[in-house]
Amino acid sequence: MKKRKKIFLIASILLLIGFVGFHGRKIATDHVQYMTAGEPHTLNCFSCHAYIVRNGPIAKMVKEQYLSPMNMAVSSDGSILYVTAQEGNKLLAVNTTNHQIEYSINVGERPHTVVLSKNGKTAYVSNQWSYNIFIIDLDKRQVTDTLITGTGPAGMAISENNDYLYVANTYSSDISIFDLNSKQEIRRLSAGKDPCGVTISPDGNSVFVSNRLSNKVPFRSTPKSEITIFGTKYQRVTHRDIFPSATIQENTAITPSGDLAIVPQVRPKNLIPTAQVEQGWMMNHGIGIIDLKNDHKKIQLLTDEPNAFYADPYDIVISPDGKKAFISHSGADVITVLDIDAIRNIITTSTDEQLEMYSNHLGISSQFVIARIHTGANPKGLVLSLDGKILYVAERLDDKIAIIDTKTLKKLESIDLGGPGMTVSRFGQQLFHSSGHTFQGQYSCLTCHPDSHQDGLTWDMGPDSGRDLANTQTLLEIDQTSPFKWNGKNVSVFMQDGMRFSKFLTRTEVFNQKELDALVSYILTELDLPPNPYRDPSGKLTNAQQRGKIIYERTETNCGRVIPVMDRCVTCHPAPLYTDRRQDDVGTRKAADDDEVFDTPSLNNTFDSPPYLHDGSAFSLEEIWTKFNDHDEHGYANDMTKDQLNDLVEYLKSLGSSELYTDTEHKTTEASSH
Repeated sequence: MKKRKKIFLIASILLLIGFVGFHGRKIATDHVQYMTAGEPHTLNCFSCHAYIVRNGPIAKMVKEQYLSPMNMAVSSDGSILYVTAQEGNKLLAVNTTNHQIEYSINVGERPHTVVLSKNGKTAYVSNQWSYNIFIIDLDKRQVTDTLITGTGPAGMAISENNDYLYVANTYSSDISIFDLNSKQEIRRLSAGKDPCGVTISPDGNSVFVSNRLSNKVPFRSTPKSEITIFGTKYQRVTHRDIFPSATIQENTAITPSGDLAIVPQVRPKNLIPTAQVEQGWMMNHGIGIIDLKNDHKKIQLLTDEPNAFYADPYDIVISPDGKKAFISHSGADVITVLDIDAIRNIITTSTDEQLEMYSNHLGISSQFVIARIHTGANPKGLVLSLDGKILYVAERLDDKIAIIDTKTLKKLESIDLGGPGMTVSRFGQQLFHSSGHTFQGQYSCLTCHPDSHQDGLTWDMGPDSGRDLANTQTLLEIDQTSPFKWNGKNVSVFMQDGMRFSKFLTRTEVFNQKELDALVSYILTELDLPPNPYRDPSGKLTNAQQRGKIIYERTETNCGRVIPVMDRCVTCHPAPLYTDRRQDDVGTRKAADDDEVFDTPSLNNTFDSPPYLHDGSAFSLEEIWTKFNDHDEHGYANDMTKDQLNDLVEYLKSLGSSELYTDTEHKTTEASSH
């Protein structure tokens, strides 16, 4: 009898395990298919429960700290290469002879650029997320002082007499001028949108600042990006040279003779359907040229080829003899070498009509491109040795520095900076920054999401021109804000970047499982919002922000009438994510839209995300309510005074990164979400 009971018990347990296992596997399979839109994907707990965890012990186990070299400078004797390690928050001193790191200095958060004083004894490092410049005594190997800049300091240059430091403040779209004798900011000049690179003309009389994104343009018109030029004598802007149909202008170089200023640029075709990617009509890459001896005449030439595109141009340097220019294409992992005399010949022998045609001519590059030199992952900053014989390239996502012979135009070797081995999220980061997965390499994820943010453009996502317009959304800190797309139809990033991404955008084979896991891991765990300059780190609000918060959370109109719950700002945009993660009709649908409802966007760091609304039709936060809310469908607002609207906007600007929140409500919600 006991034996029968034992057999019955064992059989029952086995049946229970089988039942739970069968149904558990079915539930898990259904869940995976739902999250990936039915794409084949092995049941793998690590994909969702390890690789996409942002914080905690598991995240620490699967992550590593990389250096990510960004920009460089060479010492006055050529013996040391100074390198900003963007993710390592260090300045590295690399010996150019034995290729070893001699020492490193801890700097601020996200160091961008390093420049040296003329005597080579002082280094200046722009800390893009610390909003300051570190002054470093290179003999003592320590930080000796700090300069407070605008927000997002990036490119820099020092005047010939060593008296002034010029700094491009990317996030505040202005230029700081520092007197290095008094160490005081003496002037702040307005720039275009997202200034990045700073270059001084050979005669020292002018400073050129390249601006990454387009200035504001009328709705559904081509982007226009600016090169801001100011004189060093009076420190006043002298020119705002505009390049039409161009964005992502990171850096500028000027020929030694001072006749040409050349800026690499992206030429997006955002006014035609993205389906035209197959015709090479979605994203082109080239150079903008300012003919400084001919009344600042602007010329644009493509560096692409008919069947090959070279995405995400970043830096440019010109050889000391003025014969060659070198451009790093960070999405294509390529250095393009240009013949400057050939460019001059094109300019002087072509009519204005021909030059206009060349701005979109995929064959023109054959006349001035000398070579393509392949590099490691994500080449960024470039610097030439003092004699011009060696080109150093920051292979950012390989943690290496490439060495290229400028005579043979061959890569000799790479200096290994000693970064850790490849993690899942680092592999995803490489995929994010690579154009290798799009049709003919036209663009990478980064192209539309510079700094993993947004390009400020509205794209035509429908099969017909002018339908289903989509304003590019940020990817920063989206890990808790599903669903995705403006219509909210993608429930996960696995779905967003899987088959649908391939079908509607890249026109290539879908990411395989390993690649998709890595890409999702990077997007959901590594992309943080920069500090919000409109919010005090302590969480204390200004008087205007406090008044705006009251408007944001109000339940009654100015006349005392109760505002319906769904017409209150705080209903659809509750803290801490400032989105209810639902789809609603707020009266913003246009005749060209196929969708009737839209996903509620997060408002964190919304100050830095113009234009607004799903189609980018609102230039500013104010226009959301002054132009596109006639019937109070997008929040009850028509009773507000101008002062109240101003206060509301000031409060909205203060909604920032979760790291800056200190109020109890946020801490509680954050804890429960993890």
